[in-house]
Amino acid sequence: MQGIKVIFRKELADHFSSYRFIIIFALIAMVSLITAYMVGLNIRQQLEGVAKPRFIFLMLFTAPGAMFSLVQFVAFFGPLVGLILGFDTINRERNEGTLSKLLAQPIYRDVVINGKFLAGVAMISIMLVSIVLVITGLGLLVMGIVPGLEEIWRILIYLVISIIYISFWLGVAILFSIIFRSTATSALAALAVWIFFSFFVSIGASILGNALAGDTPQSDTAAVVRQARIVKAVQLTSPMKLYTDATATIIDPMRKSTRSIVSMGPMENLSMARFSGPLPLSQSILIVIPYLISLVAITIICFAVSYMVFMRQEIRSM
Repeated sequence: MQGIKVIFRKELADHFSSYRFIIIFALIAMVSLITAYMVGLNIRQQLEGVAKPRFIFLMLFTAPGAMFSLVQFVAFFGPLVGLILGFDTINRERNEGTLSKLLAQPIYRDVVINGKFLAGVAMISIMLVSIVLVITGLGLLVMGIVPGLEEIWRILIYLVISIIYISFWLGVAILFSIIFRSTATSALAALAVWIFFSFFVSIGASILGNALAGDTPQSDTAAVVRQARIVKAVQLTSPMKLYTDATATIIDPMRKSTRSIVSMGPMENLSMARFSGPLPLSQSILIVIPYLISLVAITIICFAVSYMVFMRQEIRSM
């Protein structure tokens, strides 16, 4: 345990003194604040002389600014933080010859990788918590609305899901830093995985759904729903899709399902019309639990693979 504390503190000091982390943190914070400020001004203008609806404070995270909302921004650019923190975690020390010297001390291998991963997760948590707190304070000043207890809980759950999501990408970056000796190669491999899951999975899902469904007329509701389920199943292989569906359901109480197409009969339409209010927090949690479990599972699997590869590697002094 003492060894993990040493590695943890050393990695935190390296991250806080790293110019690349300071730059990426400043950019993300600046874009997030500008987006939240624009959304807050729009909401305040639209609510002048109008009774304020429930959960209006959450719109600070879900309403789009100039191009995207804060939730969409974190979903797309958040992985870059994890990749930047971890792409040279191991191979940089191996190339500099400090890894073999470190392991020559009374420090075990598992302590090294555990300490580095925990330090990365701590930096991700510090970054997200600080940005959300600043945005919340900005929303209080701009909109003049105090969030309710349920809104605070939804924001906290959103924070937890975001930390897990970015930690997955940190694990991916650490894995490539262990596999590849070159830092440039590990960075390119990590970016390739991010680009694949961000762009090509959604494109491939649409192509596969159209190919399997064929020329489906829009009047054939069953065929349209079947095609949508195929596309959804393929898209859920992407961590970004898991994250966006989970956070959209948690941060937006009016969203009743993560599905884009819901087949409803006459009685279901009547039920939706009668009970069209916001979804309780407990029900929103029940909806996102499978997505949260999936994110936790792939994060643990990715780090476990990194752990096993690192423990089996031969480390020689330079």
